[in-house]
Formats: sequence, structure tokens, C-alpha cells
Amino acid sequence: MPTVLQNSEQIRPLTGQESNKETLLIPLSALQHYAFCPRQCALIHNEQAWAENYLTAQGRVLHERVDSGEPETRKGVRFERTVHLCAEQLGLTGIADMVEYELASGKFKPVEYKHGKPKPTAMDEIQLCAQALCLEEMTGQRIEEGALWYQQTRHRVLVVFSDSLRQTTQDTIAQVRKLFISGKTPAPEYGKHCKACSLVEVCQPKLLGRDRSVVYVGGLFGEDV
Repeated sequence: MPTVLQNSEQIRPLTGQESNKETLLIPLSALQHYAFCPRQCALIHNEQAWAENYLTAQGRVLHERVDSGEPETRKGVRFERTVHLCAEQLGLTGIADMVEYELASGKFKPVEYKHGKPKPTAMDEIQLCAQALCLEEMTGQRIEEGALWYQQTRHRVLVVFSDSLRQTTQDTIAQVRKLFISGKTPAPEYGKHCKACSLVEVCQPKLLGRDRSVVYVGGLFGEDV
């Protein structure tokens, strides 16, 4: 299997003239963070905020177990773990949990491990597709499909990298880049997804959201509410 570029998934926030398309490498994980919640993405990557709950702890343990495995070959497929990815043209960097390489066909397939179950949104698919786009830039080969493995359901989900998913992923990359360059953090909007967020105490979506509503209503009626 060809050697891939080594690069850290952590990035240093960039400001001023340093913040531009040529110098900013976006962590692959930021794409999922943004698809989940733009404010969460900004808190983690712009403000360097982090907190762990039972969900993130379970995910960390799962990835430690996956990452600790040795490369192996079974039934004509080479399994490489913790594969470092870097695509300078896309401006992406990060780590794929696993990349499968079919010895006969020479095809690559990224595989991402998740501790939960399939989600109603495409956040996991976007992250996986971004890994495929990185592999395409690094190998010159078109990657047709990948897979998501969910610990809670013990089920592997095949993901086809359709034109629609590729476009959604490219759009997300552009949105995250714009967010990083701005250095700003979006205002909170409380929703059902907040219950699963480890940063809910840092974000304070109910409290800060209410404060903004009070100011808005007060402004409408010209009085304190």
C-alpha cells in the first residue's frame, strides 16, 4: 500500500494575513463538527474549547482500540489503521481510522468507526467522503465507496460517494474555511442535538439564547422585558 503523508489533525488558529486558502488546513473532524453544529465547530476549533461526556469518552475508547491494531492482510485485502491524510489542494488534513486496499484491483476504501448508531443527518457521511477526497488527491485514483461501522448496532454501512454527497462535502469544506478565517463563533440555537453535545455547559444554548430573545423583544416594544 502506498505511503501516505504524515500530518497532525490539530491546527493552530490563523488570523489576519495568515488566514487564507493557501495556509489553512482544515481538520477532517471539523467537517463533522460543523455538520452537527456550526457553533460547536467554532468553540472547538476557533476557541479551543473541549469537554468530555459519556458519549465522547466511549468514542475515544473505541478509537484507541481501533488505532492500536496492527496492519494486516486478509482475503486479498490490506487493512491499514490510523492512516494520516493530507490534501493541500483541498486544504484538508486528518486521520482515517482505517483504509482498506484491495490487492487485486488496487482500490482504496476508507472506513470510519463510530461508537453510536446511524444518524438522521449526513454528518458522518460528509466526514467519510472528505477522507475519500483526500485519498483521491494523494493517490490520483477515484474512490467510489467507503464504509461506516457503528459500535452500538454492530453494523457496517456502505457509503457510495455520489455526486450529491461530494458536492455537499465540498460545500461544507468551504463553510468551515469561512468560519475559521472569520475567527467568529455563531450565536447559540438550542435544539434536540444539544442534549448529546459535550460542550452544552460551555455553550449555554438555553441561557444565551434566552438573553438574545429578551433583547430582541425589548427592542420591539421599547421597554425592558
